[in-house]
Amino acid sequence: MDDEPAEERSTRSSDAASSHHTERRAGAQAAGRKKRGKLRTLLYILLAMLLVVILAVGGFLLYLKYILDKDISREDLLPSSTVKRDDAAGDSQNILLLGSDSRDTNLRDGSRSDVIQLVHISNDRKKVEVVHFPRDMYVDIPGHGRNKINAAYAYGGPTLLVQTIEKATNVRIDHVAQIGFSGFEKLTDHMGGVDMYVQQPVDLGKDGKWEQGMNHFTGLQARRYVQERKQLAQGDIDRGKNQQAWIFAIFQKAKSRGVLSNPMTITNITKDISNNLAVDKDFTTNYMTSLAYSLRGLKQENITFYTAPITGFGNEPGAGSVDYVDEPALKKLSDGLRKDDMTGVPNGRKGG
Repeated sequence: MDDEPAEERSTRSSDAASSHHTERRAGAQAAGRKKRGKLRTLLYILLAMLLVVILAVGGFLLYLKYILDKDISREDLLPSSTVKRDDAAGDSQNILLLGSDSRDTNLRDGSRSDVIQLVHISNDRKKVEVVHFPRDMYVDIPGHGRNKINAAYAYGGPTLLVQTIEKATNVRIDHVAQIGFSGFEKLTDHMGGVDMYVQQPVDLGKDGKWEQGMNHFTGLQARRYVQERKQLAQGDIDRGKNQQAWIFAIFQKAKSRGVLSNPMTITNITKDISNNLAVDKDFTTNYMTSLAYSLRGLKQENITFYTAPITGFGNEPGAGSVDYVDEPALKKLSDGLRKDDMTGVPNGRKGG
C-alpha cells in the first residue's frame, strides 16, 4: 500500500470524495422531495378541508333557502301603487311590517292588526328607521271615508292598509311582511329570550309582572307584554314603543356572539319565521338573503325609532276613540322617508 504511486492515491481519494459528495447530494435531494411531498400533502389536506367547509356551508345555506321557499306564504299583499319614488331615495327600501292580533294560526282571518311598523332601509344600507303607526290614527281610508288606520286592515286586508298609508304619507311601500305573534314568540325562545327596558310597570298576573327597568323575557312573556295597552299611559302609542323595543332586543340578541354562529339556532330561527310569515309575491327569497347580507354591517346605534305624530285624542261617530294626526309633523317625517334623509326629523329614539 505504501508503494502505491502518489498519483493513484490522489485519484482514488478524489473519486471517493466525489462519490461521497454525490451520495450527500442525492440524499439531500431525496430529503427535499420528501419534505416537498409532505408540504404538498398538507396543502392538499387543507384544500380538501376548505372545500368540505365550503360545501357544508353552501349546502346549509341551500337548506335554509329550501325552508324559506317551502314554508313562507307568498300572497297578493302589495297593490299597484300610484306613488312615485323620489330620485333622491336611490335604492332605499320601505317594508311594511304587520303583526296580526289574531289568536288563530291564519294570518289573514280578517282581524285588525296589532302591529303596523314601517321599516325604512337607507340606500347605503347603513341606517334603518322604524315608524310605528298607532292603530287608532284617524285617517282617510280609500273608498271607506275616515276611520282608524287599522280599520283599513279589517275592510280590505294588507292591500288596503298599504294604500291607506301611502295616501297618508306619499311614501311608496316596496314590500309587505306579515308575521303572526306566535312566530315572534318562538323566535324569542330559540334565541334564549331577550332583555328589554320596561318604561312603565305592567302586571298581567300569571302571565307576568314587570317593574320599571331592565327585564328578561321569554317568548310568551314578551308576547303578552307587547300586546298589553290598557295599563299604559298612552295606550297603543306606548304599546307601539314596546313592540319596537322587542324588535330592537331581537336584533341585539341576533348580533350577539354565538347566536347566529350556531347552525341549529339559525335553522330554528329560519323555521320560526318562515312558518309564521306571509309576504308579497315580489318579496323573493333571493331578495331577502341579498338584503340581509347588505345589512350585515348595520350598527345598533344607526337604528332609529319613530311614532307617527299625533296632536291628541278624541271620539268620532262610527270609529270610537281615535288619535288625531299632526299633519305638519307627519309631512316632515314622510319627506324624510321619501327622500332617504332623516336629517332634522324630530323625536327619533335610538335603540328600542
